[in-house]
Amino acid sequence: MVINPNALGLDLPPGAMRVQPSLWYANEPARQDTWARLLPAREASGMHPVLLVNDEDRSLTWDRDLDLDRVSHPDDYDVEEVLTSLWDYDMAENEAEDDADTIAPFTSEWPGLAPAGERLADPDVTAARVAGELMKAGRLPDARAGLIPVRRSADIPSALGWTAAGNHYETGPLSTILRSWEDRFELRVVALHFDRLDVSVAAPPRTMAEALAVAAEHHAFCPDNVRQGYDSIREYAAEGLLGKQHWTFWWD
Repeated sequence: MVINPNALGLDLPPGAMRVQPSLWYANEPARQDTWARLLPAREASGMHPVLLVNDEDRSLTWDRDLDLDRVSHPDDYDVEEVLTSLWDYDMAENEAEDDADTIAPFTSEWPGLAPAGERLADPDVTAARVAGELMKAGRLPDARAGLIPVRRSADIPSALGWTAAGNHYETGPLSTILRSWEDRFELRVVALHFDRLDVSVAAPPRTMAEALAVAAEHHAFCPDNVRQGYDSIREYAAEGLLGKQHWTFWWD
C-alpha cells in the first residue's frame, strides 16, 4: 500500500498522488530547498524524493515519456554483465583507427568495476545541496517535486518507466547500474529530465586512477557523455569526475 504524503502532516508543497506510474507530484514549481523538504516524507512514507523537470517545452508528460510497458526489474540483471555488454557494444560500434586514443588507457576489453569511493559527506545532505545548486543555477527549469514508492533511490527511473536511455537499454539495466553506484559511491537520484539524469555522489573518486576507473563505467553507461562532450576518457575523468559530487548523463 502506498501512503499519501499529504495525509502525514508534513511540510510539503501542495500536491497529489497519481497512478500509472504511482507517484506523488507537486502542483507548483520546486524551490532551492525543495529536495531537502521532501526527505521527511521518505522517512514517514518510504517514498523517495526526485525533481521532475520540464525542459524547453519538451515536457516530461506521464503518457508520452514514461512507459511502464518497457520496464524490466533491476533484480533480473548483474551489473558486471550489463556494463560488459554495453562496453563491448560501444567498442564494436566505434572501430575507427583513432578510437584507441579516445579510450586510453583502456583497450576494447572491459576493464572491470571501479573500487568503492570514500564518503566525503552524508549522501542525503549531498543530494540536497546538489539539488539546491542546480536549482539556483537554473539547470532544472520548471522542476516539480516528486515522491516515488521505491525501496531505494536508484530504482526511481524503473518505477516511473523513464525512457530517456531507451535507444541504449531499458530501465531495468539502468537501475541495476545505479544501484551499484549507490552502494559504491553513495549515489542519490536528484532529477530526471526529458533526456538527462542528474545524480549526487557522496563518495566520488579522489585520485586520477579512481576517476579513470569510474570513467570507464560512465562510458559504458552513457557513451554520449564522453564521445560528444570530451576528446577522451582521460579528459572526462580529469574534468568531469575527479572529486565531483554531481554526475549528469544525457542520451542522444
